[in-house]
Amino acid sequence: MIINRTRLYILNLLLLLSTTIMAQEQKFADSVAADSIAADTLQIDSIPDLPWPQSLQARLDTLIKKSSVLKTSQLGLMVYDLTADSVLYTHDHKQVMRPASTMKLITAITALEKLGIDHEFKTQLYRKGDYIDSTRVFEGDIYIVGGMDPRLSKDDMKAFADTLKALGIDTIRGSIYADKSFKDADLYGEGWCWDDDNSMLSALVFNRKDDAMKHFLNALKDAGIFHDGETGEKTCPSGSEHIYTRTHAFLMILNKMMKDSNNLYAEAVYYQIGRTQGKPSTAKKAKAVEEAMLRKIGIQNLPHRFADGSGLSLYNYVTAEMEVAFLRYAYNNSHIYKYLRPTLPEAGIDGTLEKRMQGTVAERNVAAKTGTLSGISSLAGYCTAANGHELAFCIINQGVMKSAPAKTFQDNICIALCK
Repeated sequence: MIINRTRLYILNLLLLLSTTIMAQEQKFADSVAADSIAADTLQIDSIPDLPWPQSLQARLDTLIKKSSVLKTSQLGLMVYDLTADSVLYTHDHKQVMRPASTMKLITAITALEKLGIDHEFKTQLYRKGDYIDSTRVFEGDIYIVGGMDPRLSKDDMKAFADTLKALGIDTIRGSIYADKSFKDADLYGEGWCWDDDNSMLSALVFNRKDDAMKHFLNALKDAGIFHDGETGEKTCPSGSEHIYTRTHAFLMILNKMMKDSNNLYAEAVYYQIGRTQGKPSTAKKAKAVEEAMLRKIGIQNLPHRFADGSGLSLYNYVTAEMEVAFLRYAYNNSHIYKYLRPTLPEAGIDGTLEKRMQGTVAERNVAAKTGTLSGISSLAGYCTAANGHELAFCIINQGVMKSAPAKTFQDNICIALCK
């Protein structure tokens, strides 16, 4: 009888322990899930009133301490008070990390400094030969000279064909060449993943592909111009007659590059930078310009590597401190800042931040470039604090398996900055 009672007691004890463990496990799971979505915001609201910037620093301390994202990943963070010209907060800001598409900030700022806002992306039409007026035949060669304009379209091709037609040409008896000498022959960036749907980096890129000649020939056909000859690639010889130029403004390119995080547009800007170092443009020449920009900004002895203009490359390495230094330089130079800031996605309003931070103090208050690659989520840009101070910040989350929790963490950082 005593043995049966003992067994019953032990069974009840085991059942109680099992129930307690299950309850604790569920409580932990609920805590982790809540932490990745909204717990961070709740935590910062409970911080006692402190003077600014101590209150801001306390909020950031709490977010970092409580975030489940950082239990399995790395964070590089820097916040700079542009108004007071002082560092507000750092966390592993010298840690070398992949920037993803926040690399476009470095590209854009360098381009605005080196090229200027009045820079144009050009595609030109030339001819070399004789025009026979009586038969409306052009005896010679036509050259379409690329300038790596990512906005090259059917309208541009039609304009070229219409220009030839207006000159009285019905037949081209000669070759039509694509001049791609603006840049080197590499169609993809260094360190790009082979299985991504990448745009082709051609001097005559059309709808992300290297097939502009096909569309030009179609435009000639539509214009009623007969071509009796061959097509190919060749550099336009000196002494050729310029016929027509199609251009697109830098600001148009910059806006889509930043708002939509368009990689082709960023690479087109990158090769425009490289072209300032001579023909043909190369990624190596563009890097040299950015390295010179680093020295001008005053950044020295910071480990880094630049590989492309878009941030697609897995070989790009920067620090949060470096990106903030570029943002500071832009802010302190109006010829850069007044054009850069409006192109950045605005929290809760447009671009890649359209659906983020809606209904919070950060909405319309944060203008920043997003970045997303496998294992990387980043955000860098500007915001205004509650005391009216302008801030520059960079947040890089590295080693994240899913981007959603990292984006939530970044949003909460921005909300804390704006409170």
